[in-house]
Amino acid sequence: MKRNLIDASQLELEDKVVAIKRVTKVVKGGRNMRFTALVVVGDKNGHVGAGLGKAAEIPEAIRKGKEDAMKNLVSVARDENASITHDFNGKFGSAEMLLKRAPEGTGVIAGGPARAVIELAGIKNIRTKCMGSRNKQNVVMATIDGLSQLKTPEEVAKLRGKSVDEILA
Repeated sequence: MKRNLIDASQLELEDKVVAIKRVTKVVKGGRNMRFTALVVVGDKNGHVGAGLGKAAEIPEAIRKGKEDAMKNLVSVARDENASITHDFNGKFGSAEMLLKRAPEGTGVIAGGPARAVIELAGIKNIRTKCMGSRNKQNVVMATIDGLSQLKTPEEVAKLRGKSVDEILA
């Protein structure tokens, strides 16, 4: 999975906590409780990332998740009506996300984990369908995988050695 990673230092990022889980490790002396936080960050202008943080306290897990998400930012190709440039299937593990472009006024039609990613990426019109696993972490990563692999008409034209008009026709 090839990603075009972005430097987070000059972006104003918002974060959204998608899931917090309490995980337990049973040891000789009893149980060790820890927390895992799945955090999505984005600038609502075509950059989004997700990260996982684990710690003994919830705020620390969220902070670590946010730091991890900033390291994994990707850029998203969008069209003039704030939708994606073409339909695409993102895959991660056994989760698969169908991302379909939508006309102006459609809004964001997506479930909870995918909605967080799409809104922080700055996409206003899209239809999605989660297929396969409904695991929150895998759904978030499959959505980011699909968004990161989108191409603009200019990139497709350059790859094929044609003009943009030939591609769009």
